[in-house]
Amino acid sequence: MTDPVPPQALGTGDYPLSEKRPDLVRTATGKPLDSLTLDAIAAGAVGLADLAITPQALTMQAAIARAAGRETLARNFERAAELVGVPQDVILETYELLRPGRAKDKQTLLDAATRLRRDYGADRIAAFVEEAAAVYERRKLFTYRF
Repeated sequence: MTDPVPPQALGTGDYPLSEKRPDLVRTATGKPLDSLTLDAIAAGAVGLADLAITPQALTMQAAIARAAGRETLARNFERAAELVGVPQDVILETYELLRPGRAKDKQTLLDAATRLRRDYGADRIAAFVEEAAAVYERRKLFTYRF
């Protein structure tokens, strides 16, 4: 699914999207936001996939954050958009490795970054894990610390 408007065309006046621009918000299956009703859920017309956030919504949130001068928040939304397509078990494994003292060595984190990039196209998250690997090495935060 493509974005109905380019994210860079959004500004602070579009926040919150669900109130100001509900026409832009779609579920993962393409349903408009106003179709998410209790009646639709009861009828089985809305499933779990319809209730999860989409990469497009997160990308639009990033654009709004950037327009508000909140660059760090914008980058977090962009990383989150990548994580939508990553299975939860992979996210949890990566999270566990990022806890100080949990990864065996730098290569363990670099391998996790490679997997995220190669298997899920999560370039921003992979770069984040690679940056963590360098910091953990410098600060001696691998398992031998414990």
